[in-house]
Amino acid sequence: MSGLDAIDRNILRLLRLDARMSNARLAAEIGLSPSACLRRIKIMEKSGVIRGYTALVDTGNADETIAVIINITLERQTEDHLDRFEAAVRRHPEIRECFLMTGGSDYLLRVEVANAGEFERIHKEILSTLPGVLRIHSSFSIRNVLATRTRGRR
Repeated sequence: MSGLDAIDRNILRLLRLDARMSNARLAAEIGLSPSACLRRIKIMEKSGVIRGYTALVDTGNADETIAVIINITLERQTEDHLDRFEAAVRRHPEIRECFLMTGGSDYLLRVEVANAGEFERIHKEILSTLPGVLRIHSSFSIRNVLATRTRGRR
């Protein structure tokens, strides 16, 4: 990404806000011709700067779900312990994301719950039974800033 110029960075900024924006509208906002804008996008796709496009799926009323960020520390960080933990995480669809981390904890997980009682169930039935877990530290989110941006804001 270090080889990107200001125009490329601007294209990426606008695509992050709305990846379905038409090329004509994107080009107009950037100040390029549609063909020049599309050529830059294709170059960024081919080079891997743009790896793909995705849909943000509403998993329910955002006001009714709470994202919980969970830091997991394992007893040991051997390959076997990591593999067993990751295999167990894959068996639980309640765990939406799982990242192997550097720093103070080994894994960062994200779950979404309707209330504290639902999280208590997930904690008891899933998190505390994952193999090799030494410590669980959970934080409840207040609001997802990026998911709640208003249209037209940049």
